[in-house]
Amino acid sequence: MGLEQKIQLKLSQKLVMTQALQQAIKLLQMTRMELQEVVSQELTENPLLEESSDEEGKPEEIEAENEAQAAAEAQTERDGGKNGEAPAVADEASPVEKDRDSFDEIDYEAYFQDYIEYGYNPRGSEEHEAFPLENVLTQPPDLSDHLTWQLQMSDASPEMKAIAGFLIGNLDGDGYLQLTDEEIAATFPDASEAIIERTIQLVQSFDPIGVCARNLKECLLLQLDRLDIDSALLAKVEEIVERHWDLFASRSYAQLAKALGVEMKLLETMVDLIRRLDPKPGGVYDNERVIYVEPDVYVRKVGDDYAIEVNDDGMPRLRLSHHYRQMLGREDSKGETANYIRDKMKSAFWLIKSLDQRQRTIYKVADSIVKHQKEFLDHGVDRLRPLVLRDVADDIQMHESTVSRVVSNKYIHTPRGLFPMKYFFHSGLDSRHGDDVSSVAVKARIRALIEKEDPRKPLSDSKIVKVLAQQGVEIARRTVAKYREELRIPSSTDRKQVF
Repeated sequence: MGLEQKIQLKLSQKLVMTQALQQAIKLLQMTRMELQEVVSQELTENPLLEESSDEEGKPEEIEAENEAQAAAEAQTERDGGKNGEAPAVADEASPVEKDRDSFDEIDYEAYFQDYIEYGYNPRGSEEHEAFPLENVLTQPPDLSDHLTWQLQMSDASPEMKAIAGFLIGNLDGDGYLQLTDEEIAATFPDASEAIIERTIQLVQSFDPIGVCARNLKECLLLQLDRLDIDSALLAKVEEIVERHWDLFASRSYAQLAKALGVEMKLLETMVDLIRRLDPKPGGVYDNERVIYVEPDVYVRKVGDDYAIEVNDDGMPRLRLSHHYRQMLGREDSKGETANYIRDKMKSAFWLIKSLDQRQRTIYKVADSIVKHQKEFLDHGVDRLRPLVLRDVADDIQMHESTVSRVVSNKYIHTPRGLFPMKYFFHSGLDSRHGDDVSSVAVKARIRALIEKEDPRKPLSDSKIVKVLAQQGVEIARRTVAKYREELRIPSSTDRKQVF
């Protein structure tokens, strides 16, 4: 049986994402910082994009200019009609018409009429409270800088300063020495043990108290040494740290009092004294830079309603270059130069349109969130409603994936505080009152119950379940345990206080 080749026509449909759609989706899920970088790069690479100042391109001036131009064109047509001349129309078979590509066949002037003159002009934002100036200060000195400064101010010998500098360079973020005595001696073979020990004691005398300790017990003992308390009491406290730390850590206070030979009332004072010590003295000089979040959306209360404003601070005002548009409109604009300008103009068009579409979409999602969570904005977290992406997607007539991209890595500033936009999307729990209760609201209730509990009789997870049931919230004990762990709240056993 031989093989036979045939040509067949097949009609099918498939979904293809254009480059413009891919760009719009990519811009939608970017943070403000990422978006600013992309726009800055496009301004550098695309000569048809320009950044206009606040004084340039004002809508009133542009509208007046357009009206004047339209009046002049209308007058020209009237004059031509009076003279018996018809407006020049290109012949359908003219070579100019044949040379036009698909780009020329689209009336981009009409399609992008909102963007050609105005470009991408972020909505004029109302004045809002600026971030404190101290949030933009330079990075403060870290632990190493602080200790090195103290070392340079000391009267130690050059040999001791060299060893101390080595010790300071081998402290972790909490201020603990990450070297053994053998490693220090191997690094400085000419230094005697007495010199090394004196140098360690020198660094340990620096601020913060407890720094350069080899372990937790030594750190706490260094801090106890600096306390101005009764010597007898100090001796007992040091005995707890050195010999009975396991009993203290397990909260076996009855056994600890018996081992020390003291009354429970005095032991309570000792325990309180130890709790006030800092197990991580170097943490005060942690140089990890705090990132201050700048909201993408502002929600302000105006009367009984809420006004929404998309934050466009720092975003440049984009427009198309008039110079290159005039070049493209010339009759002699052909060849590679014209094609290059056309490609860049397409890219600029879609970028401006995508930025404006991004702003409008964020506004719609924020507006829908405010409508769904108005009770939360009015009364607080107890009135937070369960909300899923589909609820917002159905409200604004968009796909769930679009809403998901909008709320990703974006923040909204409300009268109740600054929240990630994802904060408002969460599941709900059944309630005897008919309405579902937000899981976030249940967590807030659990935290409030634990904060008000008696430290000597903390609430167990089972007891919290019963209390919430009395409030009309149906919840399982394992769910309470999960929420408590998410809130980083210890169990009732660890929260219990004997004194």
